[in-house]
Amino acid sequence: MFYRPEDGHGLPHNPFNAIVTPRPIGWISTRNAAGQNNLAPYSFFNGVAYTPPQVMFASTSHKPDQGDTKDSVANIRATGVFCVNIVEYAMRDAMNASSEALPKDVDEFAAAGLEPADCAQIDCARVSGAPAALECRMTQIVQIEGASNFVVFGEVVGVHIRDDTLVDGRFDVRTYQPLSRLGYRDYTRVTDLFELARPDD
Repeated sequence: MFYRPEDGHGLPHNPFNAIVTPRPIGWISTRNAAGQNNLAPYSFFNGVAYTPPQVMFASTSHKPDQGDTKDSVANIRATGVFCVNIVEYAMRDAMNASSEALPKDVDEFAAAGLEPADCAQIDCARVSGAPAALECRMTQIVQIEGASNFVVFGEVVGVHIRDDTLVDGRFDVRTYQPLSRLGYRDYTRVTDLFELARPDD
């Protein structure tokens, strides 16, 4: 099968998200200028640089009460900061609950039954008990092709790591089983690891 996206795929569901998998989930917490907390998961998320450490996430739709974007991007535009919370398998239901398109004045922490904790370097909440959280200062927001497609870049200025995830000095994903997004409504979790040495190691 071959198709050009502009012509359509002819399948019952778009295969694109199922092809680009697995995708880590950035559980993005923000706070608006009035101090209202917001939390939403984004599967177009990744780390993009080591020094200084930087991450990105992309928001690809909008809400009627936020104009051309969603709450997360609108809040980051206003405050310049955000936090990336890492999603463990045990928090899958809370993560899913926080994906609901709620009015901008609704706190998703409360709606999903999650406890917020203060960040150390930025004025933003994070998910208490998450395996790790990355406090970020926005460096740029780039609009890409598409009316509501925005990529947010941030520099990591603070890192929280839950103590039980550190095993022999390494952040061990097997201790919490990170959740990843697949296509359609499918997810997976990491349970097994293997190593590959690079040819020039």
